[in-house]
Amino acid sequence: MTAPPPDVLVVLTDQQTSDAMGVAGNPYLRTPHMDALAAAGTRYRQAYCAQPLCAPSRASLLTGQPPSALGVTGNEAAGQDGSAPEPLLGRVFAEAGYDCAYGGKWHLPELDLPEGRGFRRIHPAGNDAGLARAAAAFLRRPRPRPFLLVLSFLEPHGICEWARGQDPKTGPLPAPPPVAECPPLPANFPPAPYEARLPRLAQRAWAHTHPTAEWREDDWRRYRHAYYALVERVDANLGTVLDGLREHQRRTGRETVVVFTSDHGDGAGAHGWNQKWALFEESVRVPFLISGPGTAAGEVSDRLVSTGPDLLPTLCDLAGVPAPPGLPGRSVRAPEPRGTVVVETRWELPGFNNALGRMIRDERHKYVCYAWGDHREQLFDLAGDPGEMVNLAVDARHSALLGRFRALLAEHCARSGDPFARFLPATTAD
Repeated sequence: MTAPPPDVLVVLTDQQTSDAMGVAGNPYLRTPHMDALAAAGTRYRQAYCAQPLCAPSRASLLTGQPPSALGVTGNEAAGQDGSAPEPLLGRVFAEAGYDCAYGGKWHLPELDLPEGRGFRRIHPAGNDAGLARAAAAFLRRPRPRPFLLVLSFLEPHGICEWARGQDPKTGPLPAPPPVAECPPLPANFPPAPYEARLPRLAQRAWAHTHPTAEWREDDWRRYRHAYYALVERVDANLGTVLDGLREHQRRTGRETVVVFTSDHGDGAGAHGWNQKWALFEESVRVPFLISGPGTAAGEVSDRLVSTGPDLLPTLCDLAGVPAPPGLPGRSVRAPEPRGTVVVETRWELPGFNNALGRMIRDERHKYVCYAWGDHREQLFDLAGDPGEMVNLAVDARHSALLGRFRALLAEHCARSGDPFARFLPATTAD
């Protein structure tokens, strides 16, 4: 007898860096529900967003295409023809017989899910606790078909408002404890020698987004405390959802594929950086947890994942749904793992023409190239230098490795039609 198709639950947080979970070894916050998901499934430690900005990342997650291919490189979320990207995920699963529902932040470009996008809306954006309750109610209702439920929480994005002296949209945070009780600064807090100039110029030009120029170390420690408190807030709401899911599973006996990830990370004080955009690890590496049928419990994988292009084929693979042809991503269960992962970025600031960059990494090394600016090339050995403090690109002893990564990025641009190709340095070492 053929097993019924599994239900699928996708939980998306906003601006959560990969290490902002207890299960990732972070002792400065408690995330029991994220940790439980990791214990029940596989945690991918090397998962990267498609672009560290809300709308481009979400467009990629829902379509399986990189942001530059969609023409969505800013939060206005208009494609190359001026229209919003076609979100394939809901349509693909609806055609396979799934009941497709969505709750929370949409941001493509509307904050709330509009009609005709492949999902029906169960709850608007703006109230994470209400979204969790609406999801639990959805899970309690009997239904004849399997479901695909996507939940998009606001937090810990509220750190953006907190940094400006405003309350997060989900409500104010308690006053921070004494600085001595706040999390310490990360080891890579100071700006690194030979760091790229372009992100710093954007940081200084955008004081509303980066109100941190005059911050002292104590301010950054309070920032980290607030950031982790917002992660704990979203973890509590995840617990409400998982309680509803367990009740659903007990009642129906159905299996559920659960995927937990975030649209992008946050600097969290590393390199003296708040927010996203820059291609630092803290901004581009995100949580990626999968549990359910077809996944091993309690495993930690260092397989490279590009969450935007890879999410759709992964969900199709786990649910037994045919994936759309021609997608550039691959399931995390594909026999051949990725050799590299690419991340895009772009600042859209007045006077900052072509303020864009690309990152490509393999199992050990990471190469970053911005379109212009001093030290626009960055090369790191992440095995020995996970904080990205030593830029090997300025050291002639690593010219062969630098040339290899220049060639890898050039190959990617040629294969994908990435417009960043015109900003590539020569592919041979100087």
